[in-house]
Amino acid sequence: MTQVVQNKSKLTVLSLFAHPDDEAFGSGGTLAELVRKGHKVTTVCATNGDVGEISDPALATPENLWQVRQEELRRAMTVTGITDVRFLGYRDSGMDGTPDNDNLASLFQADQTNVQAQIGALLDELKPDIVFTHDPTGGYGHPDHVTVYRCTTAAIDAMTGERPHVYHVCFPKKNFKRLWQDMTNAGITPPFAKEALDDIGSPDDYVTTERDVSAYVDVKKESLSCHQTQLDPHGPFGAMAPEVLTSWMSTEYFYLTQPTDGKSQEDILADLV
Repeated sequence: MTQVVQNKSKLTVLSLFAHPDDEAFGSGGTLAELVRKGHKVTTVCATNGDVGEISDPALATPENLWQVRQEELRRAMTVTGITDVRFLGYRDSGMDGTPDNDNLASLFQADQTNVQAQIGALLDELKPDIVFTHDPTGGYGHPDHVTVYRCTTAAIDAMTGERPHVYHVCFPKKNFKRLWQDMTNAGITPPFAKEALDDIGSPDDYVTTERDVSAYVDVKKESLSCHQTQLDPHGPFGAMAPEVLTSWMSTEYFYLTQPTDGKSQEDILADLV
């Protein structure tokens, strides 16, 4: 039996990610499309992005970065058209294997049953038709991405009511490999080593839904530009030709998870109205 959403013209959507800017890279075009088609979207960020980059010292200090990044997310969501923006309040855990993983205020150190309960409360309140979140790889293994994936999955598995359509945002391995090659060919040093290519990204066959968001890519780019502290104009992405970067940002990839009760769910994103 396939679970069908009765009113596809008025969807409630929960966008749940680990850091400010995670919402933009993999799903920013789809979120913009949903808003412009009249659907209600809530963005929830698990951490404040406390230990992210500071592209320009004039923008933030290590002490106030968390406040600056919260405001960057709010501005980005205003561009996208999303007014309901929330934070779970955890500290950014930093990249895997760094000392920030050990900070007791970090998401990585949080009691996952408490995180799951927070997400469960959001599901009860919002009753979303669609949930967007990280995939099991976390894209490149970031501990906060993986934690959000695990806690979101656990909260949804614990639901007793109708289960939302859960989409994992994917970054296929083939794309990381092509990006590495394109940058190398252009004389740009990629942000990851060639040796790491086998260890990052979603398996190519994991993707169930590939979406052309070229009609919304300008909104996606403007929204992403609000995350100024994380965008180094002299970095590898800043060095890419604008038309190449636009092309890269014009396709988004998702995996539609299926319930474990034997029912199947239709791919709403394949025919978004």
